Amino acid sequence: MTDKKPKIAVVGCGYWGRNLVRNFYELGHLNTICDSEQSTLTEMTKKFPGIKALQDVNTVLSDPEINGVVIATPAVTHYDLAKRAIVQGKDVFVEKPIALKLHEAYQLEKLASENGRILMVGHILLYHPAVIRLKRLIDDGELGRIRYIYSNRLNMGKIRTEENILWSFAPHDISVIQWLLNEIPKEVNCRGESYLNEGVADTTLSYFLFKSGVSAHIHVSWLHPFKEQKLVVVGDKKMAVFDDTSPEQKLRIYAHSVNWIDRRPVAQKSEAVAIPFEDKEPLKEECQHFLQCIIDRKLPLTDGHQGIDVLKILNACQQSMENGGISIRIDEEKGESTTAKYFAHPTVILEDNISIGEGTKIWHYSHILPNSIIGRNCNIGRNVVIGPDASIGNGCKIQNNVSVFKGVTLEDYVFCGPSMVFTNVFNPRSEIRRMNELRPTLVMKGASLGANCTIICGVTIGQYAFVGAGAVVTKDTPNYALVSGSPAKLQGWMCECGLKLSWNSGEAFCTCGKHYRKDQSDVRRLE
Repeated sequence: MTDKKPKIAVVGCGYWGRNLVRNFYELGHLNTICDSEQSTLTEMTKKFPGIKALQDVNTVLSDPEINGVVIATPAVTHYDLAKRAIVQGKDVFVEKPIALKLHEAYQLEKLASENGRILMVGHILLYHPAVIRLKRLIDDGELGRIRYIYSNRLNMGKIRTEENILWSFAPHDISVIQWLLNEIPKEVNCRGESYLNEGVADTTLSYFLFKSGVSAHIHVSWLHPFKEQKLVVVGDKKMAVFDDTSPEQKLRIYAHSVNWIDRRPVAQKSEAVAIPFEDKEPLKEECQHFLQCIIDRKLPLTDGHQGIDVLKILNACQQSMENGGISIRIDEEKGESTTAKYFAHPTVILEDNISIGEGTKIWHYSHILPNSIIGRNCNIGRNVVIGPDASIGNGCKIQNNVSVFKGVTLEDYVFCGPSMVFTNVFNPRSEIRRMNELRPTLVMKGASLGANCTIICGVTIGQYAFVGAGAVVTKDTPNYALVSGSPAKLQGWMCECGLKLSWNSGEAFCTCGKHYRKDQSDVRRLE
């Protein structure tokens, strides 16, 4: 049980984030907002007085007053921000999709479970009273056996370039169909067309076939003359229509039937019957659910598992679309549509239940233990041990003779020099088992750990920090810090490119073109 009045931070106050800000403010739980644009923060604080407004997300994540972090930033940032928030001990509500890559979503769910944190994904329609009522009608058999479902989500509205229409619109409908049927499809097809920006689909049509025999399709587009958000469920007894753009009667039932006359099917139509449901704002219901999960320590309706299922389907659709609409089968047990393409030398031992990203190379006599996750395009040297339950990001380089133990998390592009050492128990004894006393270690994006250095468990190595060869790190290392010695001490600051920075009046310009500002012990890069 936690504080009965959780304090929430909303990260990202743009198009959708401001709606979350409004709801958590009205619910009386908003503590902090965070956005990279100062003008946005100024606007929000005028509308919602009394809240903290910050541009630095690291300050937000390290604030001990904050219980829950709501992430409403671009999808490409979801994984990184959610992971950092979980490691910092925060409960997390991340907008859809949970991540862009399946192994990243699995890692988030695993980290949340290991750290006892709430992980909730923003599939808002599952909190819509009409959808909840529709689910009850299906489960109670009111519609009979479900035959097929189709959904249209169409509009002439905001056109994105950072993600295609499939990833922008379809998660809503995928999450609803998957929840209504309580299963994921065994096979998908998807076709998309790019009319405005090459390589960014403006309209897609996805087809799903389920093991139960149900079929479904989803049509999404941001090139449509009017707004349409309609879901149709066809059963062998009745049909249901959920029309979210209708001002009234959003949920209707049609008791149509088919009679066989002269051995030919003849449709018998009936009038629509409006189905009543509670008049509540779905987003407010979703926000209240997150708050209640924090208080009661219970799994959300849209937890990490549900977010992973939606991502499995999205990935399969994307793969089908990239290959001309071919059928993609989703493994019934794992829900995976593809097998990662990586290289492992024949002497490598790969245990069960591991995830290795595409393009990763693992060299002689290394051992990957159960439940470990390794990202894409990593290079794992000779005689490396990873796991169990270790987490390695994308693009990491782990040189020979390194062991990455349980409790250690490496973010993207971390460099581990030859024979450097991680520990995971602070005061080990051979005769006393202390695996329940592990202290987690986090090495943030781009950090370099020199040859033969030692990282004592329980510390965080900041982004692009540089640990000198042979150093012994016993406390947290700031972003961009250069540390060396035993115990390691601050010796200066490093650019992301790996060159030491020289300062003039609190600012540094690296020869690579990057610009930094220093405020006491805090260094940040200026765009």
